[in-house]
Amino acid sequence: MSDSNALDGLTQALRKLPGVGAKSAARMAFHLLQHDKPGALQIARALEHAVGSVKHCALCNTLTEQDICSTCANPQRDRSQLCVVETPADQAALERTQAYRGLYFVLMGKLSPLDGVGPNDIGLQILFDRVVPRNERGEPLPAESREVQEVILATNFTAEGEATAHVIAQALKSRGVQVTRLARGVPVGSELEYVDLGTIAHALVDRR
Repeated sequence: MSDSNALDGLTQALRKLPGVGAKSAARMAFHLLQHDKPGALQIARALEHAVGSVKHCALCNTLTEQDICSTCANPQRDRSQLCVVETPADQAALERTQAYRGLYFVLMGKLSPLDGVGPNDIGLQILFDRVVPRNERGEPLPAESREVQEVILATNFTAEGEATAHVIAQALKSRGVQVTRLARGVPVGSELEYVDLGTIAHALVDRR
């Protein structure tokens, strides 16, 4: 136990970062205060600025400083495709591939009944209203009049991510929307004997 309440407070704050335990947090705190106080101040200022200025995009729900993020505002994006992801980090990963030119909807989570996370907590109704907008009489627009023609489900391949994708797919298919799922398979450059059986099985089912 240190003799400084401020040091203890910094350590506890650092523990809020994902994957950072007590020892790692203490190591970071000691390093910043002993070797890099300017760096510590820079982190503090950056955090304060980000917390005060970053908000959710009004269209896709990702993190941005503007009302509409740069992706949604880009006229070069294919507005007929909407890719559904769990987090802004997942969106960033897809963007780095430079293989997708459509738009996104970020759930900011996944369905998890055990943790009390339901459809309203991840904005599913907002997603459905965006994909299937209604006219002034409250009637769903016909498929040919909708901007979004395909919804790509890119939630993670965890139990919760699969459940979330299933719920979204069932709801949208009942509304006449084309829904596709991110494919699973054997990683590029891998050898079959070292790939886990579940991945091989999914690769067989999703073969093309």
